[in-house]
Amino acid sequence: MQTKYFEFTSFDSPEFIDAAKALREGRLVAFPTETVYGLGADALNTEAVRSIYVAKGRPSDNPLIVHIADSDMLKPLVAEIKPDALKLMSAFWPGPLTMIMKKTCIVPDVTTGGLDTVAIRMPDNNIALGLIRKAGVPVAAPSANRSGRPSPTMAKHVLDDLDGRISFIIDGGPCKVGVESTVIDMTVEPAVILRPGGITPAMIRQVIGNVELDRSLIDRKAVDKPKSPGMKYKHYAPKAEVLVVSGSYTDIAGWLRKAVSDDEKAGIKSVILAAKEHIEQYGLNNALSYGSITDASEVASNIFRLFRECDKMGAEKIYVEAIPKEGIGLAVMNRVEKAAGGKIIKAGE
Repeated sequence: MQTKYFEFTSFDSPEFIDAAKALREGRLVAFPTETVYGLGADALNTEAVRSIYVAKGRPSDNPLIVHIADSDMLKPLVAEIKPDALKLMSAFWPGPLTMIMKKTCIVPDVTTGGLDTVAIRMPDNNIALGLIRKAGVPVAAPSANRSGRPSPTMAKHVLDDLDGRISFIIDGGPCKVGVESTVIDMTVEPAVILRPGGITPAMIRQVIGNVELDRSLIDRKAVDKPKSPGMKYKHYAPKAEVLVVSGSYTDIAGWLRKAVSDDEKAGIKSVILAAKEHIEQYGLNNALSYGSITDASEVASNIFRLFRECDKMGAEKIYVEAIPKEGIGLAVMNRVEKAAGGKIIKAGE
């Protein structure tokens, strides 16, 4: 298959019209959202959705998120919209919030991983919204990468992973958030956050009051039957081994300097991903800044891109300085710890 790659210019360009037509015809189109690039197919077309799993090499029990462009597209897909869901829609849609609700019979089981629920969001990206409207169908779209790889935050990442596997890639520039949407289960009381993202627990509590975190976010254990994407280990991972290093900065810095020195002696190429405030103190050529320790949103927008850069550098190990699990920092560390397969080192202990 030949993949058509083009930069977005207008909603009326021939390439954009062809991409929307491809979605209607059951083909795959990669497009930008505010979180990461998505790999889209008609969510109600069973064969089209199956082709997503084939292109990504994705396990079939991993549910997909359905993207819509307006509330009218939501009503046929769900059996009930609870009052709290309406409040969250009003506060955060369009935006990086996915809500899980009971599905109707028109949503194929392949889209939901065999579950009786469906995950739905309205992306905060004009290109994504315009594509969905022009296609005229709800769009099932996981991240546009090979399964298990770092999520793509630039169109070239999609091209690296899926060239020749899909019909279109729409280049809409870098994604502003950089980590996937928050996923919240609205079928239970109180609602439960299954995957953290750009909409934080504190933001949600301000709208609907009590909300809980799924147990897997606390004990970092994988689940057998995920209700949301990203709940299984291992995920978001570069080719290199990833290790998360936590503790005080002094302990982390000392541990990392020794680890990289030991790696060098053993002929192992390793890279440190650290706060920009700390980079110079490592005195190493193989330390990269992921942003400020005081700005988790900056780290979120950079982390997946840096994982891919480490791959291009030929890194065999990647050490990541942990950041506080506060605000979007919870989402960042969720992704990093999953990329590490739960390998977390507590420096100083």
